Amino acid sequence: MGKSNPFSFRRSSSTTRRRRTTKKVGESQQSANAPSPPANVGDVVAAKPKKKAGGARLWMRFDRSGESELFECDKNTIIKRAGIPARDLRILGPVFSNSSNILAREKAMVVNLEHIKAIVTAEEVLLLDPLRQEVLPFVDQLRHQLSHKNHVNTSGIQQGGRQLALRDTESNLSASGRWQPVPETAEGLQAELPFEFQVLEIALEVVCTYLDSSVADLERDAYPVLDELAKNVSTKNLERVRSLKSNLTRLLARVQKVRDELEHLLDDDEDMTQLYLTRKWLQNQQSEALLGGVGSNSFPNNVLHLRRLSSVKSGSMLTSGNLNDDDVEDLEMLLEAYFMQLDGTRNKILSVREYIDDTEDYVNIQLDNQRNELIQLQLTLTIASFAIAFETLVAGLFGMNIPCRLYDIEGIFEPFVGGITAASLVLFLLVLGYARWKKLLGS
Repeated sequence: MGKSNPFSFRRSSSTTRRRRTTKKVGESQQSANAPSPPANVGDVVAAKPKKKAGGARLWMRFDRSGESELFECDKNTIIKRAGIPARDLRILGPVFSNSSNILAREKAMVVNLEHIKAIVTAEEVLLLDPLRQEVLPFVDQLRHQLSHKNHVNTSGIQQGGRQLALRDTESNLSASGRWQPVPETAEGLQAELPFEFQVLEIALEVVCTYLDSSVADLERDAYPVLDELAKNVSTKNLERVRSLKSNLTRLLARVQKVRDELEHLLDDDEDMTQLYLTRKWLQNQQSEALLGGVGSNSFPNNVLHLRRLSSVKSGSMLTSGNLNDDDVEDLEMLLEAYFMQLDGTRNKILSVREYIDDTEDYVNIQLDNQRNELIQLQLTLTIASFAIAFETLVAGLFGMNIPCRLYDIEGIFEPFVGGITAASLVLFLLVLGYARWKKLLGS
């Protein structure tokens, strides 16, 4: 009972050996069929096809002097270079091609106005798709004005620097020993708008000019078409007016979007403050200079480029080295000017739409008048049909072959027919007069 069966032990051992042998044979076949590994990892990388960089788009860079550079890069490079979040870059994409936005960030301003899509910083402009036909006027004007202003500013700063140097050599202290504000009489201090506002002004000018030209073309095409429709109401003229009204609606929506964006900025002083990129850049430079051991009276020369409408305020800021963060008067005046221009463009479109509405009302009145004439004609014919039906009824009654004494009278046919016709005519006149008395028919 305690002895084991030797045959059962041998059977299990042979089965185990067969399984191990089969496993080894399978592994050797797989290793034989598998391709030989490359000599190094570089061969694997070289064997794979090189992946193309996706999302690269054409950009053009403008600096303060008007020098331009054309390059291609992806959105990640633009995000790192401009310091903007990815959601702001999506505004410049094709999904928001019909929107108008001006967004202010810490180091950049995202401009999406009609066909102009750009990222503006305190030192450069990154323009998307600069070779488009609609963007070329903006590129030419931007290059021309930046180059011209850079030349004027260079000569003005040199002359203003000489005058300031002469004043510094004499004295900047009064008799009481206090600092006096520097009057803004030198050309170096008569500075223009900051760089970002120069770019924004050029963009608004190009967009407003484009919209004005579109409205002028619309007015030139609208009035002849509407006058022709007033003269002749036809399917062709109605189709032309329908197409014209569709174009007017789209153009009004585009003007309204830009106008609403400017109105939103004018209503929010905080957003306008955030658009002062040069001011924030100069404040950072001043903070770095102070932390680096530079004296508080030293200030970057670029601050002379900031335009100030009040000479006393400007002089005190420049001498003290402080910038008024709440001063948005320059940007407010700039935005108000183009807001008024867009408002005038919008009023032109509304006047054209009012003319279209007046023409449509006139056409509807004409159609209503014709419809009324048709109704009156139909009513007149109905009255005539009623009178004729009466005569037909009498004729039908005498045509039934019923014995009647009138059949025996000779020569009664003509008087009888004439009498029935006269009775029908009198009936017609009576009903027609009743309709006129009730003002169902015109006089």
